Amino acid sequence: MTRTVFRSSFLLGLAVLLICSLLFFGLQYRQTLDETYAALQQEAVYAEHGLMLSGEAYLKTLDETNRITWITPEGEVLYDSVFPLPIGNQLHCAEVSAALKAGEGRGIRKSENSGSETMYYALVCDDGSILRLSRPMSAMRYALLTVSPVLWVVLLVLLISALLSFRTAQKIVRPINALDLDRLDTAPYPELRPLVEHIRDQKQTILNQASEQETLRREFSANVSHELKTPLTSISGFAELMAKGDVPAEKVREFSSDIYRESQRMIALVNDIIRLSRLDEGGVQLPEEEIDLHALAADTLDSLQSVAEQAGVTLCLEGEHAAVTGVWQLLSEAVYNLCDNAIKYNKPGGSVTVTVSPASSGTGGAPLPPEKTHETRADDSEAPGCVRLSVRDTGIGIPTEHQKRVFERFYRVDKSHSRAIGGTGLGLSIVKHVALYHHAELKLESTPGRGTRITMIFPPERTV
Repeated sequence: MTRTVFRSSFLLGLAVLLICSLLFFGLQYRQTLDETYAALQQEAVYAEHGLMLSGEAYLKTLDETNRITWITPEGEVLYDSVFPLPIGNQLHCAEVSAALKAGEGRGIRKSENSGSETMYYALVCDDGSILRLSRPMSAMRYALLTVSPVLWVVLLVLLISALLSFRTAQKIVRPINALDLDRLDTAPYPELRPLVEHIRDQKQTILNQASEQETLRREFSANVSHELKTPLTSISGFAELMAKGDVPAEKVREFSSDIYRESQRMIALVNDIIRLSRLDEGGVQLPEEEIDLHALAADTLDSLQSVAEQAGVTLCLEGEHAAVTGVWQLLSEAVYNLCDNAIKYNKPGGSVTVTVSPASSGTGGAPLPPEKTHETRADDSEAPGCVRLSVRDTGIGIPTEHQKRVFERFYRVDKSHSRAIGGTGLGLSIVKHVALYHHAELKLESTPGRGTRITMIFPPERTV
């Protein structure tokens, strides 16, 4: 960071210095140019008076600092202090033409005789002839060199600027580098106060999230251990009795059936944990396809028909065909878990209704009291083009105080009833993760004694 601050401040100082230098030398050049023209004009006036009094002889007495040329109104050169005659006609020269029109003329051009850049000043004499004085541009550049000490001043200022920039950068960065992220009490500069407050807030958020994650991890580990311990204890007890030969022959089949049931329960639990772990990874992208939710729901209800008949529950599919883009296996498992729960927590003679429809087509089934509604997202609005899949039962319902937690892992409203009907306690948690994977909203509506409806609302970008 020191290097960045140093580079920025030094480049800023260098840019200012270069701009000032360019302005200075530009003004100096303009001033030198004007002074040179003024000197040529003054000398031309003196030379014109001497020429009118003494003729060409006077011109020969002048020093050779400046080139002097005497020209007739027709452009013929009568005298030149540097080059021998004859010299070509000069009427085409800009300064001569300007002098004939305005009495005087000036300009900078390449000399036809010397080939170098030259400054010219021409003056019309009283007899109509033209007196022209010229000086090479190299003479003016030499005059500019008289201010060359300024270049050394520029270099000195540049060096001082570099040293000051480095020290300033160190002074600015030192308090920032000294910030203790464990003690963000104050900002070293008022300008950094918003940044420090943002870092402090982010740090607190990270700490809170880490604490929550650790709490969830411990709860998950404890729940898994507890859920696995129960069937393992049963299997171990049955196996121990059978190994000791303490089980009558007529009880062996019963014990074997119990061992099989508990082992299947463990397998189901492990499979659900594996599914949740894969969904938690998030980075794994599963192949997606166009899925008809109405057809998927029909297949799911067909697979659960025998289970529903045993429970005395009627299954019903309503709505219309609506397609979404998603992972078939995940959506099938989510719908299966919703329908399976609706059957297990229903009443004899009850019903389970699955409704698939666009959001504008209604919610499916009779409405439940709004005060008994819980949503996994705070957004109450539904964008046009959404697709809804709802599963409604006429079962025992969920008390209001439990509705916000039913999607947590291993959370059971009535543990004794849940164990009696089986299940791992992870079904609704899997449903929640599948909804999140598909960016769908999950809505729960329930009234104790009247039933429950859980709805997955797929956003327009997921619909086909």
